[in-house]
Amino acid sequence: MNKQKFNRQSIRLPEYDYSSSGKYYITINVHQRECLFGDVIDGVMYLNDFGECAANFWLALPSHYDRLTLGEWVIMPNHMHGILHLVGAIHVGAIHESPLQSPLQSPLQSPQQKRRQMLLPKIIGRFKMNAGKEINSMRQTTGQTVWQRNYFEHIIRNAKSYANIENYIKNNPANWMKDGKGEDDIFEDDLSKSDSSKGDSCKGDS
Repeated sequence: MNKQKFNRQSIRLPEYDYSSSGKYYITINVHQRECLFGDVIDGVMYLNDFGECAANFWLALPSHYDRLTLGEWVIMPNHMHGILHLVGAIHVGAIHESPLQSPLQSPLQSPQQKRRQMLLPKIIGRFKMNAGKEINSMRQTTGQTVWQRNYFEHIIRNAKSYANIENYIKNNPANWMKDGKGEDDIFEDDLSKSDSSKGDSCKGDS
């Protein structure tokens, strides 16, 4: 796997509101692509205790965010994929306007600071923080980095794209050997290219 792929430049739409209702495809990598979460045997992913821990924290996310439901997801030995659905209206008092639209946000805030206030980065940040903390407790490695700093995200805009991504996630264990040759990067590069003019496919900030 070409590690340079993990440092792709963001093609982010600066004014996009990542608290907006929609469907988002997410990929999160383990730090240095360590195979931490188990093994793929004959096309089936078998989670170890660390993988089960990550799975439990992922499944618990909707209990903390009433606008969140989970779509298809999979935990692989050194990364995970998932679809997140943000549904319903944004409540008063929540971050509900895009950074360029909100008159209340400080002009001194960087784009990254503004973005971290939005719902999607908060969800990913919570998952990575809590799962990482528990995994470090389990393996007695307090403070050690578990996750790669960034994550890949893509706004799913239509039913065809959703079906393709859902199918890709379902088949990820069966394609594990292909993934070892860069299949994830090829798939996500294609997603990025398809929407590059819209700037909706990027790495996040958590």
